[in-house]
Amino acid sequence: MKVLLAVDGSKSSLKAVDCVIEHADWYRQKPEVELVTVRLPLPRVPNLGKVVGKTQIERFYQEDGEKCLAAAKRKLDAAGIRYDARVLVGQVAETIVKEAKATRCDLICLGTRGLSELGGFFVGSTATKLLHIADRPVLLAK
Repeated sequence: MKVLLAVDGSKSSLKAVDCVIEHADWYRQKPEVELVTVRLPLPRVPNLGKVVGKTQIERFYQEDGEKCLAAAKRKLDAAGIRYDARVLVGQVAETIVKEAKATRCDLICLGTRGLSELGGFFVGSTATKLLHIADRPVLLAK
């Protein structure tokens, strides 16, 4: 089984990592994990290229993304689960679905954010959108 595990460094996204680890024995073999974090593109600002170069922007995405992946990597390493980690840039839900398709993942797993009782019937906007556009099963870890 190949799982796309999307994280953003939050506590709820780490619950998704825990979920994959805790249920790894459900499969004949430990799952292969595509560990991703998606960074939103920087807004287009006139003349930004004169001040900040493309290399600097790419380095920003990579460094920021690595911070988001760090705790998930530690947990997967400790559990002995193999993974390929990537930092992606784009609209979050759409980018996750595109990556899952490109890497032929069987399942998409991510955490939901905790909401108050008033909002308890709702799931985070990224998770909701992902549920609507995904072409493969999605596992949400609360």
